[in-house]
Amino acid sequence: MSQDLKEAALEYHAQPRPGKLSVEITKPTQTSRDLSLAYSPGVAEPVREIAKDPENAYKYTAKGNLVAVISDGTAILGLGNLGPLASKPVMEGKGVLFKRFAGIDVFDIEVNSESPQAFIETVERIADTFGGINLEDIKAPECFEIERALIEKCDVPIFHDDQHGTAIVTAAGMINALELQGKKIEEAKVVCLGAGAAAIACMKLLVSCGVRSENIYMLDRKGVIHSGRDDLNQYKAMFANDTDKRTLDDAIDGADVFLGLSGPDLFTVEQLNKMAPNPIVFACSNPDPEIKPELAMAARNDLIMATGRSDYPNQVNNVLGFPFIFRGALDVRATAINEEMKVAAVHAIRELAKEPVPKEICEAYDVDSLEFGKDYIIPKPMDVRLLEVVPAAVARAAVDSGVARKGYPEHYPLKSMDDIR
Repeated sequence: MSQDLKEAALEYHAQPRPGKLSVEITKPTQTSRDLSLAYSPGVAEPVREIAKDPENAYKYTAKGNLVAVISDGTAILGLGNLGPLASKPVMEGKGVLFKRFAGIDVFDIEVNSESPQAFIETVERIADTFGGINLEDIKAPECFEIERALIEKCDVPIFHDDQHGTAIVTAAGMINALELQGKKIEEAKVVCLGAGAAAIACMKLLVSCGVRSENIYMLDRKGVIHSGRDDLNQYKAMFANDTDKRTLDDAIDGADVFLGLSGPDLFTVEQLNKMAPNPIVFACSNPDPEIKPELAMAARNDLIMATGRSDYPNQVNNVLGFPFIFRGALDVRATAINEEMKVAAVHAIRELAKEPVPKEICEAYDVDSLEFGKDYIIPKPMDVRLLEVVPAAVARAAVDSGVARKGYPEHYPLKSMDDIR
């Protein structure tokens, strides 16, 4: 990051008032009567109604449109374990995205916990405040156990975006790239460099979408995750392949897909050249990808490439997913965000990329046109149509799979933020 950008980022967060979020009042407070309704004595009436039936919290409070963005600060962006308080700017930023793209209110909560169990207990105790909980920047493998335990203990959607948001957007782009490259998903050989939370979630969701687990080669710092290793945790062990491949050089030979969720410059031109014809490379390490797009494109003109960066085509950006997934889940009062809802989001996002792109979206990105193809396999984050298609797909999947406590909303699909209720 340039010095100018560093200084601008600090100024942005500090002025004219610190932080990026505030709380707004949604009811009149101009008169004495207003205040008697807002607080004592009038507030006693909704209290009594909620005590009779907890579902009335959705009728009389902000619970139904409120998400907690919660972190312990153990895996902040690419910066590592800097503690919960240091994660607060990121959690506020996540809140900005929820509000900006899906009209969802957020409280960011940074938990100073001495153990995963303490974190679980803290979140469990406050979960009833919210309509949903977005876990963020929690290191692996603890994040898996934390999410699993909270899903069991809480009756609101629990969603670790570093896992599932990344997986959903990656899968949407990957399926479209396979289609464009003329490859069948059930035959594609996939190499995944990285075995953390995002990588494992991506592979699990790709399997749900049709990739065969025997065609996946996952690598951690010690090389290929294979069935002969005795140092694997239960999450890596799910992808232990019965193979004699041991290195990235071995695994990439003849592969159709490379997915990088690891670190900068770990994938070489020589390795790229060993891939099958019409390869697909998702180099998602941020800010520096596993291979620079300029190098990759110069080496292979039959390549489809995506990164996590906004200054190259095909940005894998979680904002395509999590605001709209929660919007759909909240609007049907889902008790979980299950596999059916994730897969529905994948297909809604990928199908949107095939639709004609309105002029105003092109203008927002300073291009004459955008058309489904090698440089446009997933929608742009500023595409307002995401609000129309993704919540609707997620809400429908929640209803159909039995985790919704309300029916499919009559005001769906959403056409604009004005339609949010």
